[in-house]
Amino acid sequence: MPQKIEFGLDTFGDVTAGPDGKPQAHAVVIREVIEQAVLADQLGIEAFGVGEHHRPDFAISAPEVLLGAIGGRTKHILLGSAVTVLSSDDPVRVFERFSTLNAASSGRAEITVGRGSFTESFPLFGYDLKQYEQLFEEKLDLFVALIRNETVTWSGTTRSSLTNQRVFPPPEGGELKTWIGVGGSPESVVRAARYDLPLMLAIIGGDPKRFMPYVELYQRAYTQLGKPVKPIGLHSHGYVADTDQQAREELWPHHKAMRDRIGAERGWPPATRAHFDSEAEGGSLYCGSPETVARRIAATAKALGIARFDMKYSSGTLPHDKLMRSIELYGTKVIPMARELMAYTKP
Repeated sequence: MPQKIEFGLDTFGDVTAGPDGKPQAHAVVIREVIEQAVLADQLGIEAFGVGEHHRPDFAISAPEVLLGAIGGRTKHILLGSAVTVLSSDDPVRVFERFSTLNAASSGRAEITVGRGSFTESFPLFGYDLKQYEQLFEEKLDLFVALIRNETVTWSGTTRSSLTNQRVFPPPEGGELKTWIGVGGSPESVVRAARYDLPLMLAIIGGDPKRFMPYVELYQRAYTQLGKPVKPIGLHSHGYVADTDQQAREELWPHHKAMRDRIGAERGWPPATRAHFDSEAEGGSLYCGSPETVARRIAATAKALGIARFDMKYSSGTLPHDKLMRSIELYGTKVIPMARELMAYTKP
């Protein structure tokens, strides 16, 4: 069990339903996300991550811009991406944008790089999906060089080479904090260790303990490298209401609509209430009363030895007022209860 566990929130800026039940404009959703982050900061929640998507059901396509706005309204909360699709971006520009965010927020920026579970950004920005693996491997290699070196010499096949190149602004306070987001492939876990970066596990279904082999693989890789193990974080969906029944009844229709929409694109069967309830009881959906969610988070944290738990609190068209209430309960009740269950007292 880690000495300290951080608690965060993630959102993709899911397009919410307005008072009339109709989907709200993307601009409205973006302003709602800012208000949600401000509340999280006021409650002492330690991190806030926004995902990058380029599709109609999610409003956030430029995480760094939104995080900059959030940074201007908050004081303490870490400002991160969940995730930045590095494969279809330029590592130099990603570095510059997040280093600028880090400076503007007095060192609160962090980045989670990954390949992403959606591929809309590839054709949008002119990248070939046939190079899916190669793009990420090369761009990650360059990005790591950028965060660790004042001058960079690098060559590859997916972008122009660099020779003794400096990139500005340099990160204030040392290396720009970077996680690698992993959905569950052993190769990705070993890659994170090879680059000596913290591991963020995206566990969105099934018993979270099934990811223990990946935790052990990450630790073994560090043992073989002769280095101390970097932190492991976990990103999972969740929703908190006053009672278990209320949480499930409020979340279910929005969860099903989102799951079925994405499932139709990927060939998944329609979501069933039985499966939803199973995930809420023992899977990777942290949905319920504060007591239930705290108990389940604590059990997962103890089993996997994580240093960060990020709850993806938005789900489909679930309205803004419901999300704000969920954040309030997460910050005021779930986090203190989870820490008490883990026998951890925050210094």
